[in-house]
Amino acid sequence: MRYIDVAAPLGLLWSSPFTKWQGRLGEVSSLDLAVAVTRRALRERDVAPEELASVVLGLTIPQEGSFFGAPTVAAQLGASGITGAMINQACATAVACVQSAASTVVVDGGTHLIVTTDRTSNGPNIVYPAPSAAGGSPRVENLVQQNFALDPWAGTSMLAAGETVAAELGVSREELDDLAVLRYEQYTRALDDNRAFQRRYMVPVELPARRGATTVVEEDEGIRPMDRDALTKLSPAQPGGVHTGASQTHPADGTAGMVVTTTQHARDMSGGNGIVEILASGFARVEPTHMPQAPVPAAQVALADAGLDIGSVDAITTHNPFAVNDVYFARAMGVPIESMNSFGSSLIWGHPQAPTGLRSLAELVTQLQLRGGGVGLFTGCAAGDTAGALVVRVGD
Repeated sequence: MRYIDVAAPLGLLWSSPFTKWQGRLGEVSSLDLAVAVTRRALRERDVAPEELASVVLGLTIPQEGSFFGAPTVAAQLGASGITGAMINQACATAVACVQSAASTVVVDGGTHLIVTTDRTSNGPNIVYPAPSAAGGSPRVENLVQQNFALDPWAGTSMLAAGETVAAELGVSREELDDLAVLRYEQYTRALDDNRAFQRRYMVPVELPARRGATTVVEEDEGIRPMDRDALTKLSPAQPGGVHTGASQTHPADGTAGMVVTTTQHARDMSGGNGIVEILASGFARVEPTHMPQAPVPAAQVALADAGLDIGSVDAITTHNPFAVNDVYFARAMGVPIESMNSFGSSLIWGHPQAPTGLRSLAELVTQLQLRGGGVGLFTGCAAGDTAGALVVRVGD
């Protein structure tokens, strides 16, 4: 989908740090987390709630009270007069949220807030009544763990998709281990100079805790160092497979957001610091159990709609839950694998689903800003062998 006259002011795209499964945010509602971080982001960037025309909430894991969704979040942010949609498209939720907000700008103009948030820790157990079952025993689903383990349409797991594509591509265990080390080394660049790169977009978490204490999270939690020698000693995640715990991402908790509006208003809001034009989005689906392939056709759709090709792209970030995702993308699109994810990726900092893509987009925009502008591509797979992609341009 192509967009005309849609942009975000530079600086109005942010992410919290991401924390590990059962880490410091493991018992915090992702809605409370989203409100705290978004409120701080808007305050520090001088955006008044009264300026907002709607809010789009990306959420894939239900939380207590999340039935009321976007209106509740808006009201807690001080914008009780606005409403909006709640979107769940698994790992492509962020792209779907941007598409929704950008489409609204095209039709109605205005300034729209995107909030994406998820807590994979302590996901709900859902009880489905089954009165006709033996003894009337209900069915119980552990939402997070059971859905991670099985795609009901394909009848296989996400890991099986990674292994299937790796086998068809002829990718070795060594190649995937090398990529994991590369992505970790790229992530450490974002930590240079007291995390100067991350501080450009990252908003710390500050939340009330028990007995008057405060939970403060200023940087990512749960990053696993990638030592090449140590990686060789890891067992494969499944017998005979080539992925290990190091070459696949880990579940995490976090939130991310952005503001989308018209191009001129984005320039006004940025105070002369530049804008991020939203050029196009794209979605695609591939055959069952081939999820790592989907980011390629999604990117091709978005690039075609933007009137560009891969040679026009100055920076690329991806959501890569499995290392093979990036290997496949690099081979299919003809780009050097080291040119992607220059400051890390979800393979390293984790995957809270809804905010994952928006954090990747924030890092993409930050990288482009540091190089003086240019065209960026984000693409990433999602459950159901699908993917979503965004093409943006950073400039004055």
